[in-house]
Amino acid sequence: MASPLSGRLSGRLSGTTIVFDLDGTLVDTAPDLTAAANHVFGLIGLAAIAPAELRPLIGRGSRAMIEEGLRLHGITTSAAEVSALHELFLPYYADHLAVLSRPFEGVSALLESLAQAGVLLAVCTNKLEALSRSLLRQLGFDHRFAAIAGRDTFDVFKPAPGHLTGTIAMAGGRPDRAVMVGDSEVDIATAAAAGVPSIGVTFGYTSVPVRELKPTVVIDHYREFMGALEQVF
Repeated sequence: MASPLSGRLSGRLSGTTIVFDLDGTLVDTAPDLTAAANHVFGLIGLAAIAPAELRPLIGRGSRAMIEEGLRLHGITTSAAEVSALHELFLPYYADHLAVLSRPFEGVSALLESLAQAGVLLAVCTNKLEALSRSLLRQLGFDHRFAAIAGRDTFDVFKPAPGHLTGTIAMAGGRPDRAVMVGDSEVDIATAAAAGVPSIGVTFGYTSVPVRELKPTVVIDHYREFMGALEQVF
């Protein structure tokens, strides 16, 4: 359950834009992403890889997950061959977006509390926009967001700061009144490059512990989010 808004904090939140990464931040998508990767490996006669081995790679994107999965099998291949496998991955994953993927505990209550406080909510993810919108729609909270920007929404994507600042603008906000929430080095680096404070979550997908990435504040659960926002402000 999300922490209640303090009177002091609530009064400062109206008009603030809070931008969330998607995979590993809002939603635990690892079960469906790793299943889709293993589906591709199966198509070429390779054994499935334990989800725990693939999970830390998700923050680098699905293509990188496939490439690293091949390496774990002792296979080095060309960029073109990785692209061909990724093309097999995408339609399968699109058809299995929300089989096991679920919001992290506390997300739904937190989004409701923030919306009631007048916060502009947005998603900035390196997942393709159509997949992002479909996933959020299937989980029932796409309506919460003023903007959903994927890897292909703009000419740039994370860690380019323009992806984040473009998302903030799309939501109707301003970078000097924004916060980025993410789980990986890509998210924290993007926020830093854009001059936006960040809240790092420890339960996502990264091979480097999020505390080592030096976000503005770190949380272990969304019940800590409001306290983290007070520290940011």
